[in-house]
Amino acid sequence: MQSKLAFIKRTLDELYPNPPIPLNHTDAFSFLVAVMLSAQCKDSVVNTVTPKLMAVAPTPQIMAKLPEEKIYSLIKLCGLAKNKSRFLKELSRIIVEKHGGKVPNTFEELEALPGVGHKTASVVMSQIFNVPAFPVDTHIHRLAKRWGLSDGSSVLQTEKDLKAVFPKKEWQRRHLQFIYYGREFCPARGHDLKKCVICASSACEKSSI
Repeated sequence: MQSKLAFIKRTLDELYPNPPIPLNHTDAFSFLVAVMLSAQCKDSVVNTVTPKLMAVAPTPQIMAKLPEEKIYSLIKLCGLAKNKSRFLKELSRIIVEKHGGKVPNTFEELEALPGVGHKTASVVMSQIFNVPAFPVDTHIHRLAKRWGLSDGSSVLQTEKDLKAVFPKKEWQRRHLQFIYYGREFCPARGHDLKKCVICASSACEKSSI
């Protein structure tokens, strides 16, 4: 297991020594909005939509006052846009009324917001508030199972397993590295072992954790 982890860490660090946050944002609110919009939507689309939305409603106070139809018109390129429009308006209202217009900085408060699940809260806590978290999206869930780091039984189990094998100080970086590697070299479809050095390595054959 240790040789496997060492190989994975070394490979990820060589490819992505300082992985950037893939979602464009200017503050905590715009980042929360971008992460919400990214569900079932490509980052490239989100990075086109978010600036246009934030130009119209840069604060929770303004977003809360926008008609839901207006929000939808600005984010309709994103998947689940109708639901997201409702969530954005309602969470903005709650942020204004309960949190003084500032994005809350606890898991409990974030997850209480409409449309904000554990993964979204984890991303915001990690990237904005620098609180150790290991958000698990579809890429990370897939890679953890392929590399034998988790049994893939659930996203929560994968998160627990990854937190157990990677030091807390690495979580933020590993989360981003997994995402970039999954997209570039280890996709769900068209997986090519000639390009995926981690899956191709004998050190990373599936094994029990």
